Amino acid sequence: MKIIAAAAVLALAPFAAQAQDHSGHAGHAGHADHAAHANGAGKLTLDTPVEAIVADAKGKAVLEANLPGITTHEHYEHFKTMSLKQLAGMAPDRLTPEALARVEAALAAAK
Repeated sequence: MKIIAAAAVLALAPFAAQAQDHSGHAGHAGHADHAAHANGAGKLTLDTPVEAIVADAKGKAVLEANLPGITTHEHYEHFKTMSLKQLAGMAPDRLTPEALARVEAALAAAK
């Protein structure tokens, strides 16, 4: 699976890195509940898994406005459990420090 995600990044350069495993969290049945626990009281940051940001309507709007196509990318399923900081290492041309700063500010303002 990591090879597929890496190949997707190399081929399309959008987003990939090592997946996070949250299965050990107490009371965490699946990844659908990331927004509720990822960063305390639901605060969305660059360390929040992409799928948790997308699960929040305001967060999803921030991603789509600043990183168009991230939620509809053909390999979204492979990188959705990763944070934007993790993905930045694999797609530095798309997730530049400036782009991440814009997303970070927009996420902070959205809550």
